[in-house]
Amino acid sequence: MDENPDESSNIAEVRNVVRGAIGVIGGKWKLDILWLLNQRVYRFNELRRMIPGITQHMLTAQLRQLSRDGLVKRTVYPEVPPRVEYEITDEARRLKPVLDAILVWANGRRPVGRFPHRL
Repeated sequence: MDENPDESSNIAEVRNVVRGAIGVIGGKWKLDILWLLNQRVYRFNELRRMIPGITQHMLTAQLRQLSRDGLVKRTVYPEVPPRVEYEITDEARRLKPVLDAILVWANGRRPVGRFPHRL
């Protein structure tokens, strides 16, 4: 069966878009960070305490990537010592239906009660 060149090109384009989107939110810690920041504004050490197993270096790297991708806003207050707060952006808030859908899907795959948290 011959492939339509236009269809093949469209599939490749869609695949690239989806891979790019997954790359922005994918990884071991980004969804944890976004889920927490969806609840409220956090300071760095609060985030670190709330995510068991994450190192300071990895949290810093993930927050920088999320900030670079427009999903997290970092605010530095000119105090001594400086206070730094992190919050999600409006762009990240647009992910909520996607995260909710993932949770619904995951709950359907596991026994009830396995994933009790709401995203």
